[in-house]
Amino acid sequence: MELLIGNKKLTLEDLINVTRNGYEVKISEEAKEKVAIARKLVDDYVEEGKISYGITTGFGKFSDSIISKEETATLQRNLIISHACGVGNPLPIDQVRGIMLLRVNNLIQGHSGIRQKVLDLLVEMINKGVTPYIPEKGSLGASGDLAPLSHMVLVMLGLGKAYYKGELYTGEEALKKAKIKSIKSLSSKEGLALINGTQVMTSVGAHTVYDAINLMKHLDVAASLSMEALNGIICAFDPRIQEVRGHLGQINTAKNVNKILKNSTSITKQGELRVQDPYALRCTPQVHGASKDALNYIRDKVEIEMNAVTDNPIIFPTENEVLSGGNFHGQPMALPFDFLGIALAEMANISERRLERLVNPSLNNGLPAFLVENGGVNSGFMIVQYSAASLVSENKVLAHPASVDSIPSSANQEDHVSMGTIAARKANEILGNVRKVIAMEILAACQGIDLRDVKRLGKGTNEAHTLVREIVEYYDKDRVMYIDIEKVEELIKTNKIVEKVEENVGKLKI
Repeated sequence: MELLIGNKKLTLEDLINVTRNGYEVKISEEAKEKVAIARKLVDDYVEEGKISYGITTGFGKFSDSIISKEETATLQRNLIISHACGVGNPLPIDQVRGIMLLRVNNLIQGHSGIRQKVLDLLVEMINKGVTPYIPEKGSLGASGDLAPLSHMVLVMLGLGKAYYKGELYTGEEALKKAKIKSIKSLSSKEGLALINGTQVMTSVGAHTVYDAINLMKHLDVAASLSMEALNGIICAFDPRIQEVRGHLGQINTAKNVNKILKNSTSITKQGELRVQDPYALRCTPQVHGASKDALNYIRDKVEIEMNAVTDNPIIFPTENEVLSGGNFHGQPMALPFDFLGIALAEMANISERRLERLVNPSLNNGLPAFLVENGGVNSGFMIVQYSAASLVSENKVLAHPASVDSIPSSANQEDHVSMGTIAARKANEILGNVRKVIAMEILAACQGIDLRDVKRLGKGTNEAHTLVREIVEYYDKDRVMYIDIEKVEELIKTNKIVEKVEENVGKLKI
């Protein structure tokens, strides 16, 4: 399969198809023409000795230093090797492939002045599976993701480190094994064009929001399973309640749960067993819906940024102008990614509260304490809730916004920074915690359903329960619990639960 870029806007699904599904990338002819026109303008500026930031001057505080025509190649190389200051663990392969794709998509729009041969190298690396080793830390998210993007460019120069077919090599070795030729030098502006942008934070955040959208569907399934186990009152999900408030996420959540629970015999109506359910059940549409609305907002912002020109300076060939601005600043992404972390954290918060109701004999409507028979000898799901509580508390720390911080750099020339890359990485870490909490709720709810001996589950909950029981057997006595949790988490990662549920009830809405 192939993705043609430069002739349309990239979508989140396009990104995932390249980074995870093996799609190859091809640049459109229209885009190549734009690249050539912008490059000519750069060459003209160098030839004429015009003063323009990043083309004939130094960078940051050195913007007042004029660089001669003979020194431009040295300037660009020095920029890359001096800026490759990343530290920490490497970013995941899919996120790095996303960085590369988004960088190419930024540069082919004809406002950066890079040569086609440099872009072709980056595309060839994507298509042949050479993935730079990029440390996760070191970006302030303001002058672009300078440090991590420099590690990407090192490999293009035959330096640094890169993965190829699952093994880590030097950059030059990885390129040779893939039969790719490195470029030994960069021309005027090219180094700056390759590293001045928001593609690291955008790739990390884009993958996180994509996974969060799928995880949100699992959260609706988890809530439905808990409703089955706790004889939940379905009246709170009546569409009329949702419509008079009007929020789309809330409306869609109630629709999802009603579809998933259709035909269930364990669901009750108000007044049958009790008048009201607690908020963790009754307010599921409102709480899930708020996170859904956040995810849709964030997705919109991410797709704008995926197609944005975030270089500096920006070339406008038709006006014969090169303008220095601030499109590299990550603030438009930093705030949404902080919002993403908060929306994700809330998903786990309500899931853990339902888990607590399932295990607590004072709250679980007659189920055995901690969901196990012969309690005392057996602890059952007691410490599962401990673990979930630990994760949601950790999320509360991680959800503190990174974007409210700033620190000056480059001798105060760069005196406000976004911390957007930190915001994206934090959101990604929260996502992992949330997935584990939802796995715990699903596991506990399935146990509660079996203990309740439900006669007939809903159309969707029956499918989810069956899938879980195919990999995790009923909990009749204490066993090593983390194994069960990991199995359900892996089931969530594959998206099989949602796929099976949707086969039976139709598409779940976000």
